[in-house]
Amino acid sequence: MNADRAAWEQRSVARVVSPVQPRKLASVPFVELADGRLQGVVSSGSDIARVYVSSITAGTHAFNCSTNNNRPCGGLRGSPCKHLHDLAGAAVLQYGLDQVARYLHVEVGDGTDLMSCLNGRHEPTPGAMVFSRFLRHLAYLELPDTTEPIAEMHWFPAMGAIR
Repeated sequence: MNADRAAWEQRSVARVVSPVQPRKLASVPFVELADGRLQGVVSSGSDIARVYVSSITAGTHAFNCSTNNNRPCGGLRGSPCKHLHDLAGAAVLQYGLDQVARYLHVEVGDGTDLMSCLNGRHEPTPGAMVFSRFLRHLAYLELPDTTEPIAEMHWFPAMGAIR
């Protein structure tokens, strides 16, 4: 870690969390624990131009997977599809098994797979907000590195500015 990055992290309002383990972004380019769900964008295994928005709801473990324009995943046949398994695997790499299990309200034993502990059913949920956040993250990747505030985010208070 270089000194410039450490200085930026100290001024940042949001804590920067490094992934628990490195992960490949080609299969799951976006994963988050937000809005009471494990959710993210998963690449199609058969069509490079297609992505799926997948989610698992905390507590109920209800799951959904659909294309970014809300067409249901063909692999959802009463149980989680491959995209949901990939999403869970990427989340464990990103956040760690303990944090993901706590967030989803599930107990995972030693040597047990996270997905085998979930007991939800398919429940359609809109994926537009997740896909929109993914596109926003992509836009930030195109910005040059800087420690200066980003104009569209100027309303976030600086660390320590509000008492």
